[in-house]
Amino acid sequence: MPMMGPTAESPDAYIAALSGWQLERCTMMRAAIMGAAPFEQTIKWTNLVFLANGPCILIRAEESRVLLGFWRGKRLRDVDARIRASGKYELGNLVMTAATEVTAEEVARLAAAAFRLNAELGNPAART
Repeated sequence: MPMMGPTAESPDAYIAALSGWQLERCTMMRAAIMGAAPFEQTIKWTNLVFLANGPCILIRAEESRVLLGFWRGKRLRDVDARIRASGKYELGNLVMTAATEVTAEEVARLAAAAFRLNAELGNPAART
């Protein structure tokens, strides 16, 4: 798999295109995210994207890592200090390899916090 995620027509197809630890990790994270808040799922920019008042969370499986990205990730670093700033806005990513330990509870806590931020602050893609 190249640096971009698998090409897929739907969220289910995205997950189905994965294998090994990435399939297990992404399946777990997707379920935790969907259990945390009423997100919509779609495929954007070859990523599995979760929407709630605009883009909120993404899962991106690459050749040797998986990214759990947050449009307001910089604000979530107090929830998980492993989130690293990415880009000039508020983006932040939790970068995982097969050895990275992350639980469904941790993912759900991050997803719920990300959902609340979009509810409070509005669509992060709407630049004013």
